[in-house]
Amino acid sequence: MAKLYKATGINLKAIPLGESDRLLTILTPEYGLIRVVAPGVRKQKSRLGGRTELFVVNQLLISKGRSLDRINQAETIASHTGLSQNLGKLAAGQYLAELAQNLGLKGHPQTELFYLLNEHLERIEQLQSKTDRLWYTQLIAYLAHGIYHLLAIEGIAPQVQMCCATGHELQPNFHDSDWQVGFSIHAGGVISVAHTSVVQSYCQDLSDLNFRTKIYTLLNANQLSLLQQLPEPKLQALVKLTSYQDWVKIEQLLRKYTQYHLGYSIRCAEFIDTYLKSISPLVKNATI
Repeated sequence: MAKLYKATGINLKAIPLGESDRLLTILTPEYGLIRVVAPGVRKQKSRLGGRTELFVVNQLLISKGRSLDRINQAETIASHTGLSQNLGKLAAGQYLAELAQNLGLKGHPQTELFYLLNEHLERIEQLQSKTDRLWYTQLIAYLAHGIYHLLAIEGIAPQVQMCCATGHELQPNFHDSDWQVGFSIHAGGVISVAHTSVVQSYCQDLSDLNFRTKIYTLLNANQLSLLQQLPEPKLQALVKLTSYQDWVKIEQLLRKYTQYHLGYSIRCAEFIDTYLKSISPLVKNATI
């Protein structure tokens, strides 16, 4: 008789297998990442069909197999259906799911990663879908918040409070419109531009603010302030003056940082880019 085991898991990825099966990648708190076969789920009358969709959380009964384990039973705990009802939420959810898949380990408990991913998916899902600038800003802010937290529990989040070169605390100066700090992907976080010798080690040409190799960029006081909110359990209330463009820059910066330090390209990030391009005229004309 096949050995059976139970697990709670959230579906991160599903691909067709054979004529009617699906191969699922599931994040579980008990066993980390597992790949299991969901037999017959592509048949019209399958009882497991809806339970194998993206983001669905199930209580699973699984049988051990020679090469791949198989799902015997699945009872849905949560489905996160709200994510699939809005393109922006769906794109953000897929982004975080892909990141969790690349951060998660196989054969090791991943309790914190499992619950943290579910927490951030719920926050995005609960956003009331609107067409104003504040809603678009919140969506990108929540995505950036989730990215940072997933990186943080793996111990690879960027340093956002202190200068990576000197260890000195950095405070945004809102009184100086020209005030800036640097962000070095190689060094792992923010750098005070007051230390020109440090900056020169990361940027061959200080007049080139974009830095050809894309490992150095500059942040204004507001952008640093937003970046420094990310380690908090919850973001501060997003007031009407919050900048949509600033949050977009923060997300793109975290994306480049993540891809560099994990050594892979986040494919689902393309969905967010496509979505942001589609709403660009709406954001430009929207009011808070």
